[in-house]
Amino acid sequence: MNEQSLAGQAAFAPANTADIADAMIVSAGLRIDVDRRRGRAAGLNPSGRFEPLRRETFDDGWQNLEDLPPFKTEVQIEKPRTAITRNESPDIPFDRSINPYRGCEHGCIYCFARPTHAYMGLSAGLDFEAKLFAKPDAAKLLERELAKPGYKPRVIAIGTNTDPYQPIEKEWRIMRQILEVLEKANHPVSVVTKSAMILRDLDILSAMAERNLVRVSLSVTTLERKLARTMEPRASTPTRRLEAIRVLSDAGVQTSVMAAPMIPALNDHELERILDSAHAAGAKEAGYVILRLPFEVSPLFRDWLLQNYPERYRHVMSLVRSMRGGKDYDAEFGKRMKGAGPYAWQIARRFEMATKRLGMTRRSMPLRDDLFVPPDGSGVQLSLL
Repeated sequence: MNEQSLAGQAAFAPANTADIADAMIVSAGLRIDVDRRRGRAAGLNPSGRFEPLRRETFDDGWQNLEDLPPFKTEVQIEKPRTAITRNESPDIPFDRSINPYRGCEHGCIYCFARPTHAYMGLSAGLDFEAKLFAKPDAAKLLERELAKPGYKPRVIAIGTNTDPYQPIEKEWRIMRQILEVLEKANHPVSVVTKSAMILRDLDILSAMAERNLVRVSLSVTTLERKLARTMEPRASTPTRRLEAIRVLSDAGVQTSVMAAPMIPALNDHELERILDSAHAAGAKEAGYVILRLPFEVSPLFRDWLLQNYPERYRHVMSLVRSMRGGKDYDAEFGKRMKGAGPYAWQIARRFEMATKRLGMTRRSMPLRDDLFVPPDGSGVQLSLL
């Protein structure tokens, strides 16, 4: 059995101790040098699961690994045919969404969207954080789709896959262009982000809020700066996210907090503190999601634990598996968001009690869709008579 196989078994099997697993990954050369990935969360960059070949970096004795360049953010242009993505999942309260970007520079180690990079022939590891795709035509495509005869408006969710306000939005401004189209058409939208950059678009959001067309949810995973820096290296600090909640709420925007994901024995003890702080900042609603580890996310998260919290490695993964039927992840509808078992029930009960105490159980008013005015249709290809 080669070193790579041994390292994989050691890292990803809960029966092994963290120090042995970590040593075997290092000796096998699977982990990218810290200087090359500085400011990134993932320590690995495995080949995509659809690739016919697997490539690994190793030192051949010439010490030339030091010559490899660091991982820098690269942005390619993606030209999709449509802007709106449809879904029929019973676990989420919307049937359509928009993703301005593919991949996310925030680099959250737990991100369930990481495996989507495999469809581009790239890794869910460091590639997901550094090799990004922007959709500069998204606003024009959206305008054309909204102008089509028979289009029926319903809330469009943005930020449910990758963050629309990740750092590259500062330059590309695709999210702002999308909001401009939606605001002009009086179309309802729900935004999820963990970036204080959303305040840049407060002028549009507050104008839409006056017509009850927008809802914003800030994701707050932890209030501990060290953990946030390690786990979500390029996202806004927890303090800035809470400040964004305050500013949005003061501007009349329906604002909520997502305590997500809750990771047992790592940040779940902060659940009540997160809800208290968000409520004090003005959040009227709250939600939570249990850690999800689909496909490549599991080994990436395990390796991150080994590097940063080796003393908690076995405890965290044991509790995760206790909520997932003995596996790292269970994708069954109705369970994938909240988990199952005694520990998952305990978190759910704590959330219920805290939100009831804070008065955060009131549901916000549904966003309006009766004000919708289709765009003029310029640029829409006319159908043949």
